[in-house]
Amino acid sequence: MTLVRRNNYMMPELGSLINNVFRNEFFNSDVAEDDVATLPAVNVKENEDNFIIEVVAPGFKKDNFNVSIDKGVLTISATEEEKKEEKKENFTKREFNYSSFTRSFRLPDNVIDESTIKGNYKDGILEVFLGKREEVKPKPKRMIEVK
Repeated sequence: MTLVRRNNYMMPELGSLINNVFRNEFFNSDVAEDDVATLPAVNVKENEDNFIIEVVAPGFKKDNFNVSIDKGVLTISATEEEKKEEKKENFTKREFNYSSFTRSFRLPDNVIDESTIKGNYKDGILEVFLGKREEVKPKPKRMIEVK
């Protein structure tokens, strides 16, 4: 592996070239660089019983979300469309606002009990609870009797 140190004050064109080479589209990412700012932040937490995916999506309503699972892939998407129309004597003003996102997560094999998946949206945060299968949950410590 080669480490390269670049000083933009010496060769700004080289810095720009390097940035362009290592942009997402060169690595076949599903997310273009310009779209990163529009995707909501996601946290993934784990406790003894669940994995919890938190999606920060303020401004949406509970009915805007679609959460589905297919072939071990959890997909969370939301769409919101807002239309405003203002009519006055000599003009009509129309404004349209449309926002949407889709995030997909490959779930670990044989870990999630798909029948226990549930979601909750409150205060701009969507929480998706993914229940673990009983066989992968931590077992309590037990003492073994020695005879």
